[in-house]
Amino acid sequence: MLDSKIPQGPLEQKWANYKKKAKLVNPANRKKLDVIVVGTGLAGSSIAASLGEMGYNVKSFCFQDSPRRAHSVAAQGGVNAAKNYKNDGDSVYRMFVDTLKGGDFRAREANVYRMAECSLNLIDQAVAQGVPFGREYGGYLNNRSFGGVQVSRTFYARGQTGQQLLLGAYQALMRQVGKGTVQLYSRHEMLDLVVIDGKARGIIVRNLDTGEMERHAAHAVVLATGGYGKIYYLSTLAMGCNGSAIWRAHKKGALMASPSWIQVHPTSLPHTGDYQSKLTLMSESLRNDGRIWVPSKANDHRQPNDIPENERDYYLERRYPAFGNLAPRDISSRAAKERIDAGFGIGPLKNAVYLDFSKAIREQGKEKIQEKYGNLFEMYLKITGYNAYNEPMMISPSAHFSMGGLWVDYELMTTIPGLFALGEANFADHGANRLGANSLLQASVDGYFIAPYTIANYLADEIHTGKISPDAPEFDVAEQAVKQQIEEFMNIKGTKTVDYFHKTLGKLLYDYCGLARNEKGLQYAIQEIRKLKQEFYKDVRVSGQGDKMNTELEKAGRVADYFEIGELMCYDALTRNESCGAHFREEFQTPDGEALRNDTEYQFISAWAWKGENNEPELIREPLVFEEIQPTVRSYK
Repeated sequence: MLDSKIPQGPLEQKWANYKKKAKLVNPANRKKLDVIVVGTGLAGSSIAASLGEMGYNVKSFCFQDSPRRAHSVAAQGGVNAAKNYKNDGDSVYRMFVDTLKGGDFRAREANVYRMAECSLNLIDQAVAQGVPFGREYGGYLNNRSFGGVQVSRTFYARGQTGQQLLLGAYQALMRQVGKGTVQLYSRHEMLDLVVIDGKARGIIVRNLDTGEMERHAAHAVVLATGGYGKIYYLSTLAMGCNGSAIWRAHKKGALMASPSWIQVHPTSLPHTGDYQSKLTLMSESLRNDGRIWVPSKANDHRQPNDIPENERDYYLERRYPAFGNLAPRDISSRAAKERIDAGFGIGPLKNAVYLDFSKAIREQGKEKIQEKYGNLFEMYLKITGYNAYNEPMMISPSAHFSMGGLWVDYELMTTIPGLFALGEANFADHGANRLGANSLLQASVDGYFIAPYTIANYLADEIHTGKISPDAPEFDVAEQAVKQQIEEFMNIKGTKTVDYFHKTLGKLLYDYCGLARNEKGLQYAIQEIRKLKQEFYKDVRVSGQGDKMNTELEKAGRVADYFEIGELMCYDALTRNESCGAHFREEFQTPDGEALRNDTEYQFISAWAWKGENNEPELIREPLVFEEIQPTVRSYK
C-alpha cells in the first residue's frame, strides 16, 4: 500500500495544517546535517539555496559547466500565479480546477491545490530577486493567457521567462556558495544512488572532466534532474537532458509513476531532416495572438499568403470554439497530427501547420506584436529564414515534458526514505497533461516553499545519526557496479554509434507510444525495444577511454537507461485501457475522436516497482479520491 501522507482537514487548510505540525530542526543542529541536491535548474537551485540559507550543509551537483545552463533556461512563455491582477475572475480555487481538469483528473487534489496556493508567493519572491517581468505602461505587472484556461494568470519576461527565473535562483544559490553553506560540483554526473539500511545516504558521481569516480554521503538526497522526454531523440529538450538519475534511483527501490504520460508540445518548429539532433520550441504564448490553420484542400502547394480566407481551416477554432487556439497542449497536438495525417499538412515535408499573426498585426500593429514576442520572431527568422511578420510560422508537435516521474508522497519523498524528488523529476502535480506555464511554477514552489518544510520534517529524526561515512560497504558495492558498467561499454567495441541506437529507439517510441497508442503497437514496441537493447550490448561502439573525459561514454549510459525507461512506458500505456491527457489509446475514443476516460476502472496513479533485469515490472495502484470536485467529461468546446 502506498501512503500519500495527505494531511487531514479541508482542502484549503491541508498545507497550513501540515506546516503547523511539521517537525523542526534548530539552527545549531542544522550544521550537523548534510543534504545532497542533484540538479541546478529551478527546483535544484531553489532548494539548495533555501537549505543553505537555513544552515544545512549542502552539496549541489550538475553535469553542466555552470548551474546557469540547466534546462529551466529553455522555458519561454511564462509562469502561472493566481494573483487575479486582471480582475477577470481568477482565484486559487479556479487555478486548482483548471490544473486538475487540464490533467484529465489524474492528479491528487491536495498536491494541485497546494501548487495553486503557493503560486501567490512566487511572483513576489521573483520580483524581489530582480526578475524583470513584463509590465504595463503604468508599471503594473502584466499577464497573458495560456492554453486550457479562460483567464490571464501567466507572468512573463518576454519569451525568456525560464532564463530570468533561473538567474534569480542561480543568484540565490551562488550567494550560499559564497557563504560556504553550499558546495558546488559542476561537471559531475550522478551514476548511482547509495541506500544504507533502507535510507538514501549518498550518491556515486563521475567527474566528467577527469573521469574519476567520487563518493558523496549525506543524511538526505534530493533529485531535481528534470524529465526524460529526450528519450524520443527528437524533442524540444537539450541533448544533455536525460532520465538516468531518477532511473538509477528507481532500480534501488524508488517507484516510478505514470511513465507513459509524456507531453507533446503543439508549438515546435517542424522536423526538417535526419541531420537534426533536437527541435526548437516556440513559446505557447504565441497562441494568444496567433491563429492556427491548414489549407482546406489536401496537398495544397500554394504559398500561405496566396490561400484566401475561405479556403483555410482554422481547425482549433472550429472544433473547440470555447477555447479556440488556446486549447490545452494534448488536445492541440493531437488535432494537428490528425490534420497532418489526413493530408492537410504544410511545409517541405508536409508535417506542419500554420501559426498566423496577420489578424493580430492588423488589429494591434506590428510594434505591439514585436513588443510581446520580438525575440521569438527573431529566433524563428534566424532558424528558418522566414519572416513571421510577413507570412505565417510553420509549427509542428514535438516531444516535450514528462508528467511521469518518481512517485512521491505529499512531502515530495519517494518510497525510499530520505530520497526526495522535485520538479519534473517527480510525477506529482500535473496528472496526465500539464497546462502551459505550470512547469516553472511547480519547480519553483517545490524548491522555495514546499521542500524546505518537508525535508526538515524528515531530518528532525536524523540529528542523532552522526556523519554518514562514504567508506561504508554500500558505497563500495555501488561504485563497483558503476565501474563494471563502464568497463562493459568500453569492451563491446561494436560498429554502431550510440546515436544510432538513440535515434532508432526514439522513432520506435514516437510511432507506437507517442501521440497515439494501441495494444498491438505497444506489444510490438516492447519486443523491438528488447531486440534493440540486445543489439546495443553486442554492437555499440564507445570510443575514447573509460577513465578520461568521454562524452560518448556519458551518452552510452543514458541510452542504456532509455531502453528500460522506454519499455516501462509501453507497459504503463498497455495497462491503462482508457484515453486521458497525453495518453491516447486509439481503442478508447468518442465517435468524434476525443479521449474516452474510464474513471470506474482507472481512477488511480500507476506506480511501478523494478523487479530485475528482463522481468516484468510490478504495478502498484494509488487510488485517486476526489472530495472537492468530481471528475467530469473534459470538454473545451
